[in-house]
Amino acid sequence: MKILISNDDGYKADGIAALIRELNKISDLIVVAPDRNRSGSSSSLTLDKAIKVSKVNNSFYYTDGTPTDCIHIALTGLIDFIPDLVVSGINHGPNMGDDTIYSGTVAAAMEGYLLNIPSFAVSMGSDNPKNFNTAAKVTADLINLYNKKKFLPTLLNINIPDLPYSDLKGIEITRLGKRHAAEPAIKDDENNNETLFWIGAAGKPNDGGPGTDFNAIENNRVSITPIHGDLTDHKKIKNMKEWLKIK
Repeated sequence: MKILISNDDGYKADGIAALIRELNKISDLIVVAPDRNRSGSSSSLTLDKAIKVSKVNNSFYYTDGTPTDCIHIALTGLIDFIPDLVVSGINHGPNMGDDTIYSGTVAAAMEGYLLNIPSFAVSMGSDNPKNFNTAAKVTADLINLYNKKKFLPTLLNINIPDLPYSDLKGIEITRLGKRHAAEPAIKDDENNNETLFWIGAAGKPNDGGPGTDFNAIENNRVSITPIHGDLTDHKKIKNMKEWLKIK
């Protein structure tokens, strides 16, 4: 089995290192990851300059582009085979609810999915996590299960509690919850006509009840949410046709 790995925390991050150690036991890996932290980059592509790809060894590369750049370049020009899976992570924090819109981790997996490859986005369920080995083992478990019973190209958003592996309370298939609005931007230095701002912290869960990814993590269960790239609000199509008087 061949797996393409990327992330958004950079190729030297602890999360991707744990993932590589564990998945090396069960598969052949090719790693193409950003050269630095690119968290929050979503599905952005670099179109205003050439992207530099640096080689660590025959199966490990890093780029000066985004996570989406990494997967796109890997699958359309860098490697000469189609991997069986794309795995992005392990992210150094959660990607639940609205986080998925902004996440570079999810975006890298989304790019694999859009190119018709089953893809996993793997994230720790809390900030400043320590138990990356737990997430790596859960990912390996899911890959072994996938090998026994494959499914059509699907994107799974996986969040794993920051606990020892033995303390996990199982796996739950969830939907994305929703957060309150983010905290206000924080004003920093101001100099003449220039002002620096920091983006405010993400909001607390607003829709985090049973069945959501937030609730699963709160109850020490692995959250798996199938997601896709179709942003169409299908329920509103009829309303829009009536609004515009289109038959």
